[in-house]
Amino acid sequence: MNPFKTLPTLSFLFLTLLGLAHAATFDIRNNCPYTVWAAASPGGGKRLDQGQTWQISAASGTTQARIWARTKCNFDASGKGSCETGDCGGVLECKGYGKAPNTLAEYAIDQYEHQDFIDISNIDGFNVPMEFSSNSPGCTRVIKCTADIVGQCPNELKVPGGCNGPCPVFNTEEHCCNSGNCGPTNFSRFFKERCPDAYSYPKDDPTSLFTCPTGTNYKVIFCP
Repeated sequence: MNPFKTLPTLSFLFLTLLGLAHAATFDIRNNCPYTVWAAASPGGGKRLDQGQTWQISAASGTTQARIWARTKCNFDASGKGSCETGDCGGVLECKGYGKAPNTLAEYAIDQYEHQDFIDISNIDGFNVPMEFSSNSPGCTRVIKCTADIVGQCPNELKVPGGCNGPCPVFNTEEHCCNSGNCGPTNFSRFFKERCPDAYSYPKDDPTSLFTCPTGTNYKVIFCP
């Protein structure tokens, strides 16, 4: 018997366990008095009636990830259909991002100096109130966006079931900041005044991007 034949398997197992050691779990709960179809990229999607929960996990090194709620969805037995807000290509199990408007919980796991980066973003607009917070004792960060943004939405941004972000509506440099050189606008201030801890435009990092030590687990609550 050649003892070295087991090394690839052991190496794979070691790397797998190493990745799991820094994986983060996300407990997603719907407290809204209506059904939402939770979505995650990566992660997929799941129908959540009031009070129901869904847990997903993200491996160390995961970046550009997001969690959101979809509303007023209809899916057939094969998981194909559509949603009024947050639709992700007409499928229950999301493979990519959702369509604006959607309130976003965004994260990146095990980044610079073993920190996780987390935020709530209204850059793509708002559809459901949200809390994104630590579920571990090592971090006390709580981010919320619970204002009546849909009810107070400017006419230019109103859509059925939500309040769109100015970038998806106008698609201009002023609002989308593709060059990386932009400032707040009257529309971004509308969101910032109501949810001061959430991103309101792309360069809103100083007051909207937060960290927790890698190894933290999280919870996302719709209608906290």
